[in-house]
This record gives sequence, structure tokens and C-alpha cells, in this order.
Amino acid sequence: MTPQSLKSEVLHPGTAQGELLVLDTPVSFWGGFDPNNGEIIEASHPQCGEKVTGKILVMYRGKGSAGTPAGVAESIRNGSGPIALILCEPEVNIAIGAAVASELYDVHMPVVCLEPDDYTKLIESNKTDISLTGEVTPH
Repeated sequence: MTPQSLKSEVLHPGTAQGELLVLDTPVSFWGGFDPNNGEIIEASHPQCGEKVTGKILVMYRGKGSAGTPAGVAESIRNGSGPIALILCEPEVNIAIGAAVASELYDVHMPVVCLEPDDYTKLIESNKTDISLTGEVTPH
């Protein structure tokens, strides 16, 4: 059976292929996450201690403030961040962080947004591919 591709809204372009880390609740990239080592450090977060490094991070929505772009860009620069981010609700601050890293460091982390039904389909998977056009193919 060929995996069914899901069409997303591309908030920042790029390609990625890898293992999903689906968060139970959103995490802040400014204060809830350590951009030096990729660890979720928000004490009240259900996945505190998990590392996002090298994963396709999946969370329903963003959480945070205007500091989010700095946390995202710094983690991309350090190589400690996720390789892609999939949301259900668009988050401009995360997309800005990815765009800054792309411009300054030439590292392109895709940020895409799925419709709720497709988001639900995706989180049942372990891995996915993201194409430059925003096709998300769960495996």
C-alpha cells in the first residue's frame, strides 16, 4: 500500500524525512526548551526531559512569545533543534525563527501546518517525509 500524502500549508519551505516526536502539549521555544542541547526543560511539560534534536516535531499549536524566533533559530544553528515542525494551527513566530536560520545559517527547517483531520492521521504514524511543496507522507 502506498502511503497517502497529506497537503499542508507551508509556513517555511524545506524538506525532511525522519522520526516523529508528537508532543502531548505545546512547548515554548523561549524558556521551555534548551536550544543548546535540544531538551524540553519546562518542568510542567508532560515530556520534560525529551530531546527534539533530529526529530520531526509535531505539536498542535505553538506556545510562547516574541522570543520564540530566537530560540528556534539558535537551536537550528546549534544543530540541537528539530529537523522539521508540523503544526495544526499556524504559528508565525516559529516560521520566523526558521526563516532567520535559513537566511543566516543556510539551514532550511520546514514548518508546515495540517488541517485537523490530517493532523490526527499523522500522529498515528512513527515517521514522515516532508516535500518542498508541503506534501507530508506518513509512514
